[in-house]
Amino acid sequence: MKTRILATLLALSIPAFAAEKKKAESVHDFTVENIAGEKVDLADYKGKVLLIVNVASKCGVTYHYDGMQRLHQYFGEKGLVVMGFPANNFGGQEPGTNDEIAKFCKSNHGVTFPMFAKVSAKGEDQAPLFKFLTTSKNPDLEGDIGWNFEKFLVGKNGKLLRRFDSNTEPDDPEVVKAIEAALAEKG
Repeated sequence: MKTRILATLLALSIPAFAAEKKKAESVHDFTVENIAGEKVDLADYKGKVLLIVNVASKCGVTYHYDGMQRLHQYFGEKGLVVMGFPANNFGGQEPGTNDEIAKFCKSNHGVTFPMFAKVSAKGEDQAPLFKFLTTSKNPDLEGDIGWNFEKFLVGKNGKLLRRFDSNTEPDDPEVVKAIEAALAEKG
């Protein structure tokens, strides 16, 4: 009897363990937390183009929020979703709580695009989404994020298309051209 119960428990747990270890194939395989603390399944964004950005409130390029908001306003109805992920990995430039960050973004930059809970964008405690993004092949950059406001352009299928460094403004013509091309792709 004990053997049968043990065998049943093992049979039930092995598929669950295997599912946990499944390698992510796209950003749609991740669940994250929004800035209000609610779980968000990124599979809900299938068919959308995503611009995922690690952000910080006290950075020399914090003004990139303004360009991100312009992209959100211009391309949002066309299928682009701009996503801000606060991270305190670079010079301690995002020390606030999620609530403080949300208030800062709204009052200083009029942010209306989705903001997410503070994460670690690099290091041993790197968020799984950012581990996926920094190890995905793309024609631009690979490896660790260099600073705040790196931009990851993800296609409708959840795969990384392009990556832009912190010095590239969100509405730089090269970024806009890449967004337009991604939006034009059949999903």
